[in-house]
Amino acid sequence: MKSGIHPESYRPVAFRDMSNGETFISRSTVNTRETVEIDGVTYPLVKLEISSSSHPFYTGKQKLVDSAGRVDKFMSRYAKHMEKKK
Repeated sequence: MKSGIHPESYRPVAFRDMSNGETFISRSTVNTRETVEIDGVTYPLVKLEISSSSHPFYTGKQKLVDSAGRVDKFMSRYAKHMEKKK
């Protein structure tokens, strides 16, 4: 690694997932204007739209998005083929 290019001022920062309200603390150098108090300690606050606590890939709550009936169209197209296999 090159010397002198990495920041030295890592500090604890609170990250809040705005979709489910979960907050976690990690070290970061990000600049913020807002703060939050957790267990009597004030941390800089970074608001996230989505994190691993709310992303469908990590939670296992994936939705099947059907745009313009594509799933129905596929099922009707291959229904005869599937019946022959049974």
